[in-house]
Amino acid sequence: MDLLHSGWAALEQKLSFVATDSVDWKSFVQFSSWIVTLFESYLLIRQYPLYSKTSPPKELEKYFDEEVFRKSQNYGKDKAKFSLVTGLLKQILDSTLIHSGFYAWAWDFAGEIIGYFGYSSEYEITQSLAFSAILFLASSIPSIPISVYATFVLEEKHGFNKTTPSLFVSDLLKSWILAFVIGGPFLSAFLYVFKWAGDRFVPWLMAFLLFFQITMVIIYPTLIQPLFNKLSPLPDGELRTRTEALASKLKFPLKHLYEIDGSKRSSHSNAYFFGLPWSKHIVIFDTLIKESKPAEVEAVLAHELGHWYHMHPTKLLCISQVHIFTILALFPAFLHSPQFLRSFDFSDKVAAHPPTIVAFLLFQMILTPLEAFVGIGLNFISRHFEWEADRFACDLQDRLKDPEMTDMGDRLGRALIALHVKNLSTVWVDWLCVYSAYHHSHPTLTERLKAMEGFRARKDVHIKKEL
Repeated sequence: MDLLHSGWAALEQKLSFVATDSVDWKSFVQFSSWIVTLFESYLLIRQYPLYSKTSPPKELEKYFDEEVFRKSQNYGKDKAKFSLVTGLLKQILDSTLIHSGFYAWAWDFAGEIIGYFGYSSEYEITQSLAFSAILFLASSIPSIPISVYATFVLEEKHGFNKTTPSLFVSDLLKSWILAFVIGGPFLSAFLYVFKWAGDRFVPWLMAFLLFFQITMVIIYPTLIQPLFNKLSPLPDGELRTRTEALASKLKFPLKHLYEIDGSKRSSHSNAYFFGLPWSKHIVIFDTLIKESKPAEVEAVLAHELGHWYHMHPTKLLCISQVHIFTILALFPAFLHSPQFLRSFDFSDKVAAHPPTIVAFLLFQMILTPLEAFVGIGLNFISRHFEWEADRFACDLQDRLKDPEMTDMGDRLGRALIALHVKNLSTVWVDWLCVYSAYHHSHPTLTERLKAMEGFRARKDVHIKKEL
């Protein structure tokens, strides 16, 4: 532990310029955030002409009829225009808040609010909660019209929306209540660890964040998700029999098998699993059950169990811990820099003793360009995991020595195609693949089908060699 702390001390020394040099951090944030936004807009503009193509890639021509492909192209075009406009609007709003000194005003206003209830600025955590509530409202209220348009215009136009106005309002109020009920105690504990641990907060804060993540894995499906969706035991039948048999053969610790009423809000389909290592739950959208045959849904679940077999959730958790560690290790240099806060219009009095929540928020803004690259890296890892899970499903016959699994790869391919067709997913991607690398955590449908063909071809060659 002492070695780690000495390493952090050396890192802080290298970052000492944050406290000593005159850096216009406000302009840096404005410039870097606009660069990222304009880059994202550029990728959308590069992708946009592909939505004017009149036929799918040759590999997919036999799966898309003309009408379905036309609908998917129109849906992709509308989503691209929506993303372009909303991305620019969000950036304009963020830039306006930064330029106007809104964050400094919000901190002072939070102090006035708690002062009204008899608390002074010495109660930093209390003021931080009020400050966070102000920022939450400032970001949430402008996003409501955007969400309304996305739900009742964009998704409605293309036949996906099932959300009623009353359900939309109910979901919004529930999410706001949860944000305060869960976010408030979380933020209080987060800031308390900072204060309690002092400059050696990194390992303690990482332990706290890991504990919170594990806690959410437990309480989300049991307490939070039922507020929005109904989870019902999957009825007896062919799909349940297939799923339980597959889980048993793979020794997957299946505890519950649920059907979720995803059709309550949307026509999109999905399936996933969650839970602790010794107790897993599988959830299948009712839309997937309705639109696919049990054998194809089983193939989708085989892919999901491939993620479990290769420990992808655990690996992603470890990667996220490295990411969090890096951020927290860099943060102290900015936490102890009054000059850093002054550049964002905070008063000398506030900047002299930088509030943790304020310094951390501004520090995250500094990381905007770095996080864009991190996102590409995480997408690369996620895409690799998707290919591994696909291969797992294709190789199930060899793993289980079960002749009924011979066509699992074909079934998975059909299921993926059906999901893309029903969801009107885009099948054309810019030839540079930068758009896909930046936005997609999954390989494209064409890439996945080609990869599965490659798996089968290599398997056939291996079999011939053995003969």
